[in-house]
Amino acid sequence: MDNQSYQTTSDTSVAQSKSLTPEQYRKKMQRRKQVQDQRIADASLEKGLIVVNTGNGKGKTTASLGMVLRSLGHGYKVAIIQFIKGAWEPSEKKAFSTWKENGQLQFHAMGEGFTWETQDRDRDIEKACSAWNKGLEYIRNPEYKLVLLDEINIAMKLGYLRVEEVLAGLEEKPQRNHVILTGRGAPQSLIEKADLVTEMSLIKHPFRDQSIKAQPGIEY
Repeated sequence: MDNQSYQTTSDTSVAQSKSLTPEQYRKKMQRRKQVQDQRIADASLEKGLIVVNTGNGKGKTTASLGMVLRSLGHGYKVAIIQFIKGAWEPSEKKAFSTWKENGQLQFHAMGEGFTWETQDRDRDIEKACSAWNKGLEYIRNPEYKLVLLDEINIAMKLGYLRVEEVLAGLEEKPQRNHVILTGRGAPQSLIEKADLVTEMSLIKHPFRDQSIKAQPGIEY
């Protein structure tokens, strides 16, 4: 179902719900709960996930860090490898410092900024390959329940990393561990391999639409 069809169906459902009596609404919600309960009961498979956050909209890394926070809250070990934004020394690194100090979180900012800033393709490729090799160490390590490869999709899109090499590396993931790959332009072969794919759509952006500069707490 495409977004337009989903929205039309959703709008129709809302309109119908508003026209129901309290008793009709209660029975409708009971039926929905039965369906949801059955889906949960039928979900018996346990496996680690390959998660892809892509698209032109803002929020790919932010959503991934929410999963990082959940994993840390469960006491799991987590590794974050940044492929592009490393030169920024992002505030997230400070926010997660407690877990980094106790050894639960490993954070590697291995990029040197966006490609239009570095202006050195060979060095960008070298840095991307180093970041991938570091990420692969954690992917292979069963102790790390979650590995976040931030902006790796861009590295693949620009040809800094071979998609086939990344897909092969994901095959080495322990069965119950998770890997998140972020960045716009995720290759189709990665999307097909992933278990969970979310595409962030850009509708409005303050920089593009209003020339509002990046602000702490929002963009970094």
